[in-house]
Amino acid sequence: MLLSAAFRSLGDAAIIMLNLPLALIGGAVGVFMSGGVLSIASIIGFIALFGIATRNGIMMVSHIRHLIEEEGVPSFRAAVLQGAKERLVPIVMTAMAAGLALAPLALRGEHSGAELEAPMAMVILFGLFSATALNMVVVPLAYFKLSRRR
Repeated sequence: MLLSAAFRSLGDAAIIMLNLPLALIGGAVGVFMSGGVLSIASIIGFIALFGIATRNGIMMVSHIRHLIEEEGVPSFRAAVLQGAKERLVPIVMTAMAAGLALAPLALRGEHSGAELEAPMAMVILFGLFSATALNMVVVPLAYFKLSRRR
């Protein structure tokens, strides 16, 4: 509801929310890699992951809309391609920074406290990988296919 109100478009909100299943794919792999148990720490990791994935979708859709409405990019297709290219570096950079910060937590092994930190970090790391990789392809494609009619 908040995304629909912010973007004044239910379609744009749905495209942004398309990132959540993309993040869920990697998060599920992270749960499997950390022992296959969905713990409270893993659930917290999913919440953080969904926030990051949603932010990535917001960055992509809002930039494409900015190119169309403010910058006056003449072609809808060109605006989607340009928006995806221009958001690639910021989205990958933030994912890499988060991933580098979480890698030591995920690799801690049997140390004290790792039973909480490692599953959460694994969910976020694997989810960031899948969400970032798929976000750069699926969201622009969905935006092009679904928003072109407007």
